[in-house]
Amino acid sequence: MKKLILFVSWLAIFNSLHAADNEVYVAKYKNDKTCAISYTFDDGLKEHYTLAAPSLEKLGFRGTFWVNGLSVETNGDTDNSNVSWEELKEMSKKGHEISNHGWSHKNLTKITLEEAAVEIEKNDSIISANLGFVPRTFCYPYNARNEEVLEIASKNRVDTRTKQIAVGGHSTPEKLDQWINELLNTGEWGVGMTHGITYGYDAFNDSTVLWNHLRKVKSMEDRIWVGTFLEVASYIKERDNIKIKVLEGKKQLQIIPELQMDKNLFTESLTLVVKREGLKSVEVKQGKKKLSAHIFPDKVMFDFNPYSGPIQVKFKK
Repeated sequence: MKKLILFVSWLAIFNSLHAADNEVYVAKYKNDKTCAISYTFDDGLKEHYTLAAPSLEKLGFRGTFWVNGLSVETNGDTDNSNVSWEELKEMSKKGHEISNHGWSHKNLTKITLEEAAVEIEKNDSIISANLGFVPRTFCYPYNARNEEVLEIASKNRVDTRTKQIAVGGHSTPEKLDQWINELLNTGEWGVGMTHGITYGYDAFNDSTVLWNHLRKVKSMEDRIWVGTFLEVASYIKERDNIKIKVLEGKKQLQIIPELQMDKNLFTESLTLVVKREGLKSVEVKQGKKKLSAHIFPDKVMFDFNPYSGPIQVKFKK
């Protein structure tokens, strides 16, 4: 290794892209997608298990399901029931995110901070007892928050839901198409908020609007990353805080990532892009682990663990 090329944060790299050979940067989103979408479902309705999760799975997507511990397994009539802990456990095993929406769906800005803390912590505890993990994200009941509530809810979290677009009763194909186009144009992360599908709050007048929308997003997955709220939030924060050092050799690069974050909390792999044209083959290793690399006409792309040390990239033209 003979030449130090860069030692800067992701933001500095992203804001000063150039056409030089061997340009190296962490992609804005997983697999260098243009934008990201997370589909989130509030309140733990039974049809989130029977309809939403299976529909997402058929497309290779996974969703985030915010639940209130008090209402899990409490059923009204058969058409308006809630999800069970066993169903939530099954959803979690299939890759969906099950997370905290407060114990009893109280507006946290209208109770004392001590009561708000109990609402959050009690729900963490029952989710942990039934599913085996403490949620790393949080969704505010009624989307209500202030600075004090945000501080309490954010403790030991990757992120909390502070922005969203309603995907439900007032959604039309045209509005959802506009949302997709705006995300593609701005490169932003869109967070959908759905409650009822065929019943409950803000249920769709025609649920095929949702299914058709999801299929359309699937057709654009070369540009849109659909990830859980936890996955995308963790990726963005890791991306914005990582530093990379790149050492250049004759036919190889050594890339040294440095990320000073809680690796038990922020666990998402990152996508690294190496801009180089005309490659026939490439070998990428991080430590002793061989990483799967994808070669394109103008770049090489691979996912890596930001905590696992130096990466060796060897290539041929």
